[in-house]
Amino acid sequence: MQSFDRVSIQTDDFDVAKEVLALRSGDQRVGAVCTFIGTVRDRNTNLLVDTTPSAQSGSVLSMELEHYPGMTERAIESMVDEAHRRFDIFGARVIHRIGLLHASDQIVLVAVTSAHRREGFQACEFLMDYLKTQAPFWKKEQTASGAVWVDARVSDDQALSRWGIAATNA
Repeated sequence: MQSFDRVSIQTDDFDVAKEVLALRSGDQRVGAVCTFIGTVRDRNTNLLVDTTPSAQSGSVLSMELEHYPGMTERAIESMVDEAHRRFDIFGARVIHRIGLLHASDQIVLVAVTSAHRREGFQACEFLMDYLKTQAPFWKKEQTASGAVWVDARVSDDQALSRWGIAATNA
């Protein structure tokens, strides 16, 4: 795939089957396709660590995602390049949605092709760990108590550190 096909930031939903088909199309070397699909949860994920009243309200009515156009795509392209350097993969596709989303809506797709599953799974996980901590997105959850900006989590930073990358969002 050409680089402009590897990363998409969009408001529209995506069709996983269509994206996987396009990623592996015509490449007979592919023996594994690994995917991760992230969806909007109906509850605040910081309930166990955040004691503010807005976090304790629990139920998430919607989530709004914002980004810096151009900067976001370049940052993710750079990490896809890094995944190609670190892992024996053939292709990668990252789609991240922005705008207003509701519970169960798809937010993100990471798909990776490789000859064998191990490299594909590792590259997929590497890309997701990066997206959770370093990609320039801002998330705001709408709860019954009002809107709350979502902060980075220590557990996400720790996941990124196992790849030898220090989180820069502190």
